[in-house]
Amino acid sequence: MDGEFYELQEKYQVAHSLSAKKRVRQSLKHRARNRARKDVIKQQVKSFTAALANNDTATAETELRKVVQKLDRVAVKGTIHKNTAARRRSRLTKRLNAAKAKA
Repeated sequence: MDGEFYELQEKYQVAHSLSAKKRVRQSLKHRARNRARKDVIKQQVKSFTAALANNDTATAETELRKVVQKLDRVAVKGTIHKNTAARRRSRLTKRLNAAKAKA
């Protein structure tokens, strides 16, 4: 799917100057990298949510640690804002603590 996008981008490229063409190439690479990083976070959050749904707090704790690690790393790289990472970390931790209190 991404390969088709790159071909279309080259075929219908609006940029004319060399620097603008380079910028388009860089933007495509950055976009692909950022999407991959966000996908990793989504997968980790899904595994954490699945552990919570199964009332498995021990697994949920280890998954939360993994999610927090990924969130922080992605925030440092600039893919998401650090406050967004902090907010998501806080909400996920709150969900884990509520599940622990309920159990």
